[in-house]
Amino acid sequence: MATNKQLLGKGIKYLTGALPLMFLGPTLIYNAFQNQGNNWHYLVLAIGIIACLSSMLLSFLGLKTIVRGIFND
Repeated sequence: MATNKQLLGKGIKYLTGALPLMFLGPTLIYNAFQNQGNNWHYLVLAIGIIACLSSMLLSFLGLKTIVRGIFND
């Protein structure tokens, strides 16, 4: 059972993209809740939520691609 190295590399790229978003999203959300008096509160909160959702999506796609690369269908 040979692995598909191209799919494996693509999955690792997805996970590499998700890693910074895993730290950036909660940091932005925390910052938005600490600065509620600021006018930019809702914009920073929305960007943080989008970063968290993007991180979850990229992690799912990366793991799915890696599994598909290891276990060829």
